Amino acid sequence: MSDIRTYPLVPLKDTVIFPIMAYPVSIVSESTAKAVETAMGDEQYLVVFTQKDEVVDNPLQEELYEIGSLVKIVKNVMLPDEKRSIILEGVDRVRMLQILVEDGVLMATVEVLRPDVQESTVYEKRDMLRRLAENVFERSPDVSADVSYLLRNAADDSNRLTDVVAMQLSLNNNQRQEVLSMLDVSARIDLVTTLLNKELQRMALLEKIHSKVRGDIDQAQREYVLREQLKAIQNELNDVDDANEADELRLKILECNMPESVEAVANKELRRMMKMNPSSAEYTVARTYIDWLIDVPWSVSTEDQLNIVSAQEMLDEDHFGLEKVKQRIVEFLAVRQIKTNLKGPILCLAGPPGVGKTSLAKSIARAMNRKMVRMSLGGVRDESAIRGHRRTYIGAMPGKIIKHLKNAGANNPVFVLDEIDKLGADHRGDPSSALLEVLDPEQNNTFMDHYLDVPFDLSKVFFVATANDLSRIPAPLRDRMEVIEVSGYTLQEKLEIAKQYIVPEQIEEHGLRTDNVAFPDDGLLFLIESYTREAGVRSLKREVGALCRAVAVEVAKSSKDVHQIMTPERIEEVRGPIRFFNDVAERSAMSGVATGMAWTSVGGDILFIESTNMPGKGQIKLSGSLGDVMKESSGVAFSYIRSIAHRLGVDASVFDERDFHIHVPSGAVPKDGPSAGVTMLTSLVSLLTDTPVRTDLAMTGEATLRGAVLPVGGIKEKVLAAHRAGIRTVLLPSRNRKDLPEIPESIRCDMTIHFCAHMHEVLGLALGIEID
Repeated sequence: MSDIRTYPLVPLKDTVIFPIMAYPVSIVSESTAKAVETAMGDEQYLVVFTQKDEVVDNPLQEELYEIGSLVKIVKNVMLPDEKRSIILEGVDRVRMLQILVEDGVLMATVEVLRPDVQESTVYEKRDMLRRLAENVFERSPDVSADVSYLLRNAADDSNRLTDVVAMQLSLNNNQRQEVLSMLDVSARIDLVTTLLNKELQRMALLEKIHSKVRGDIDQAQREYVLREQLKAIQNELNDVDDANEADELRLKILECNMPESVEAVANKELRRMMKMNPSSAEYTVARTYIDWLIDVPWSVSTEDQLNIVSAQEMLDEDHFGLEKVKQRIVEFLAVRQIKTNLKGPILCLAGPPGVGKTSLAKSIARAMNRKMVRMSLGGVRDESAIRGHRRTYIGAMPGKIIKHLKNAGANNPVFVLDEIDKLGADHRGDPSSALLEVLDPEQNNTFMDHYLDVPFDLSKVFFVATANDLSRIPAPLRDRMEVIEVSGYTLQEKLEIAKQYIVPEQIEEHGLRTDNVAFPDDGLLFLIESYTREAGVRSLKREVGALCRAVAVEVAKSSKDVHQIMTPERIEEVRGPIRFFNDVAERSAMSGVATGMAWTSVGGDILFIESTNMPGKGQIKLSGSLGDVMKESSGVAFSYIRSIAHRLGVDASVFDERDFHIHVPSGAVPKDGPSAGVTMLTSLVSLLTDTPVRTDLAMTGEATLRGAVLPVGGIKEKVLAAHRAGIRTVLLPSRNRKDLPEIPESIRCDMTIHFCAHMHEVLGLALGIEID
């Protein structure tokens, strides 16, 4: 016989209540409140049915599911703001028959459903369901520990067991209602078992994802699940920007046209980064690495300007002289025009300071229409400055090579390695060894920076190194570069450089007009000869700037137009007493003094070697901060002179009864090198024969014990230094005749150059002594 009763009705919008345990329900509508009050005044029972459509406020009977639950109010709680919450305990399933309204209260006539099941017929399925549920709930972190207790209590009641399991599963309202509406307990067990198996598969999939182990589930399904989960997580966290960021980075990696191997590394790092917590330090490291890979110009190149005539005009416009360097650049452009895949050359501009090595590199970039970057190597001691740090170090960054290429935004700039001869080395490594790969045309197409850890092609880069002293560059590194000597300027060249470049530039820099100050040729020549003594023009530039500042002071003081002419008298008035004198004749007019020519890292220079003797026992004293080579030269000179003393008319006893002192002035300046032997020997012969050396003559070379004159280096710099000092006759070793074309023609025409193979010739030309 059916059990039909009438109870107050409470529609539920987003909840399905099973006829077990207790559920909290908030009272939000007036009709619900009236139903609860009616139930409280009666038997405290009411019925609840779930709405098919959550949007409806006052649902009709057809808008409610047919099967609901009979519940009992076990607790009525008053909340602040006159709100109420009740706790309902499920009792039985009920079927909706009719909805009534009594005294403004929504009532429902229902049939109470009490399933009659033979437990013995469903024993095996029920037991399997229980074991399966225990397995699933033990592995699920979202299920409370009380579930095992509920499962044990319902182990012998199939009706109750299915409801307990369904209540703990993560199901939507439609699935819950399906379980609630299933009146056949055996079929309900099958349904809940199916839902449990799906949950078990989902949990197994999650475990495999966390352990990064491939399962039997198809890869496409795995990716689908992962992406759906990622979307859900991002939606919950409002973190959609992270997904956009990943898509943006993926697009940038594609657009920057990396080599395939590098693109694979970038995408792998991106996938790894997206699995990290954005607030972690490792995420920042990975993001920085990807940004570097994107920013490096893998395939961005500037187009060369291959107009040879235009390039020649630009080089001539920027620099006066330096024909050898200009010719080398024009040759490269000509070959590049014929062969487009030519590797970038490795040039080394070697010369004293101030001759325009770095500015010449700028002109190369301008003539080729390339970008230019400059890297100063002076004092660099850490190898990582070239190759970068490995990413395992905190704060790791790429080396300066990659950094400068990134700043240039092209993979074929003119790259200036300034002061390459001033590289250092310590416990952190040898930067010069790290540069071997950079400057080797056969290796630098796969240059490996420690930070990027992927090869980068440097073969398109035009490397230009600058150095003052080639001897300080390690031989393996020097062997990889094409050395071009940039020697000092002649007096005439300095005059032209001053007129064409320095004076206009300084007038503009100091805010003057060309009608405020004028530099006639005689004033510039006086300034060059009397206030500068250098191979380059850096000091000359400073002196012209000082004169312009003096004019600027007059312009600022005066309300009238100022016009000054920098005559020698005005220059001396502004700059003070003359600093350099051509006093070679005065210093070498006495016997025992000879004028030599020396090469230094800042250009050529002349030096005076003085000799004297005094009573003693034949000892030799040297002074002037001389190096080992010059000390040996003095010993060779003495031995040779003693061997030919009788031919010179010198009494041999003087070598036993007199002490000799050889001095090279400017004692605080270290001096060394194989070029002073001839000068020392001439100075001693001049002293012993009491014959002054010609005052208009300078010499260089090394002498042997047999009197042969050996060749030396730096001929051009030495001859230019002698010319600057007012000397017009020089003696050179005969085997240095090959260096004659390096000397500017204007200097060759203005000087008399003698080539000597033996000391007999040197002594004849310098002292007028004929040796039989």
